Amino acid sequence: MGSTFEITVVAANEEIGYINIEEAIAEVERIEALISSWKEDSETSRINRNAGIRPVKVSLELYKLIERAVQISEITDGAFDITYAALDEIWKFDGSMQYPPTAGEIGEVLDKVDYNKVVLNSTERTVFLKEKGMKIGFGAIGKGYASDKVKELMVSKQVKAGMINAGGDITAWGTKATGERWLIGIVNPQSRTKIFSWLPLVESSVAITGSENAFVSFNGKKYTHIIDPKNGYPSIGISKVTVLGKSAELCDALATAVFVMGKERGLALINQLGGTEAIIVDNLDIVHQSQGIMLDK
Repeated sequence: MGSTFEITVVAANEEIGYINIEEAIAEVERIEALISSWKEDSETSRINRNAGIRPVKVSLELYKLIERAVQISEITDGAFDITYAALDEIWKFDGSMQYPPTAGEIGEVLDKVDYNKVVLNSTERTVFLKEKGMKIGFGAIGKGYASDKVKELMVSKQVKAGMINAGGDITAWGTKATGERWLIGIVNPQSRTKIFSWLPLVESSVAITGSENAFVSFNGKKYTHIIDPKNGYPSIGISKVTVLGKSAELCDALATAVFVMGKERGLALINQLGGTEAIIVDNLDIVHQSQGIMLDK
């Protein structure tokens, strides 16, 4: 999944705690083997290889994940879209890109980015990508899904409390060993280091999408790694989105969607979703928040 997972558990003793952590790590590895588009033998890679050729029968787990991803695409009007992966062929943020893609290059790929071209057959439990060259990827939802599954496993093992840090996205349940609540700090966008507000995480998750660490620059112009699936270009106007809610999977997906949608449309969506909140920092370092967020200023 391209992220480091840090797992904390509250256990009766150190030995049990380490056993729980090993089980959690094994669960992350199992999910990565399922959803990774880099592993040739994964179900996801089989779907991509058969794009435009034939439907692929998949496990119920992956089928349901793709089904939920398509539903999120629908409620975000395509701002979140797992078929964005086709654009990875022309936008590369690993240092190998020598120039930004041309409008013609983007246009050639853009018709392969459309969640409506993902055909799901619930009876046969198959997934079919309508056009050759289409790809799906879980970069904007995979960490959240893995965190939810690890938490679910830990709770089933009677682990009363813990925290999962998936590359900066946090999922927590229960309380610390001291009985204190888990807290996340909101960094002041002007200072970039000082925390100006704390928010409690009570049986909930937080996902952060930002443009600070993954981008390229050409001729003085910065291109963020968060691509708008509608036009094939990097999103502009926002520098960071933080989404809080019960489901890490949904928070992960919505953080990307809101980044693409922009602050007005993004907050309008979040304010319609029960139990979900968002904090947006725009390119002028101004903070905007959804209706249920109260920040100390």
